[in-house]
Amino acid sequence: MRSPRIVDPLVALAVTLATVVPVLLPPVRWWVVLPALFASVPVLWRCRAPVPVTLVVGAAMTALVLWQKPLLLPWGPLVGVYTVAALSRPLVRLVSLPITVAAVYLSLALPQENTDVYPLMGTAFLAAFALGTAEHARRSQAAEHAERARRLEQERVAAVLRERARIARDMHDIVTHSVGLMVVQAEAGPFARRGEADATDPRDPRTEVFDLIADTGRATLTQLRALLGVLREIPAGAPQPGLATLGDLVRAFELPVTLTVEGAPRTVPPEVGVAAYRIVQEALTNVRKHAAAGSVSVRVRWGGDLEIEVADDGRGGTPRPGGLGIIGMHERATTCGGTVRTGPGPRGFTVLARFPVERAAC
Repeated sequence: MRSPRIVDPLVALAVTLATVVPVLLPPVRWWVVLPALFASVPVLWRCRAPVPVTLVVGAAMTALVLWQKPLLLPWGPLVGVYTVAALSRPLVRLVSLPITVAAVYLSLALPQENTDVYPLMGTAFLAAFALGTAEHARRSQAAEHAERARRLEQERVAAVLRERARIARDMHDIVTHSVGLMVVQAEAGPFARRGEADATDPRDPRTEVFDLIADTGRATLTQLRALLGVLREIPAGAPQPGLATLGDLVRAFELPVTLTVEGAPRTVPPEVGVAAYRIVQEALTNVRKHAAAGSVSVRVRWGGDLEIEVADDGRGGTPRPGGLGIIGMHERATTCGGTVRTGPGPRGFTVLARFPVERAAC
């Protein structure tokens, strides 16, 4: 993908030349150079502020066509409409469409242009808007594919870690229990022979055998505990999301997100941290897809329980039937002994997850 630092200056230069050069052709009207510059140079900042840039170049182009005949091809507004359609949220794109139609009509009607120009300008702006919408869809699809691949990789690593933990628990419950029982029985062997005549003789080879069994069992238990500790360790470099990585998650989100932590953080099982992270991730994904929100707040509250709240200022409403995202949130929380409540909030939609920290375990 080409860097905007290279593409944007080149696009702005091309638009400026295409807009300003015709103005400088004889007969030169120097007073129209300024609106020509305003109708082209702001394109350089189109990715930072698509809507303001489009409004500026559109107004300047309207003033330019009132003073300059014949009608210039509005390269600046065309690029602006394309950028708004490609980078803005769905609500902004929807509102910008009738505004664009009205602005194009006024820019043609005020200078009393020939009616043959109307279809040309309408087709040009419609094509720019359609191309921008297609680019927006392509970027959204690419982002979803990248997010899906990242989730699959994290789920794969999490599955490996869960399996290793399960194996460690099984080995601990089965092997160490059996070996420990053997050690106890070996240590109790000499006391069970107290009724025999030679039971108290420390040189009795049978007593030495009991001691050897007990010492070997204790050494084996020590080695098993060390092995289980290694088995439970997380591999170096393994991507393990959790509460500590929520900051990276919200910083990578498209909309402005405020992350607030209330109370003193405590240590939670890794499974609880992963579940909380995934719930926040799914909630932010739903905001991007369905809420048409302008901002999101993520609150982590440490009290008797761990509470994670994700609230947006979008249109709210009830969840769409048949969606798997919210079902997945409930399943993750239930697996760790927690709960999830979703529904309309004070301004938009709210997701509230609660985990009982003291007894939370997956």
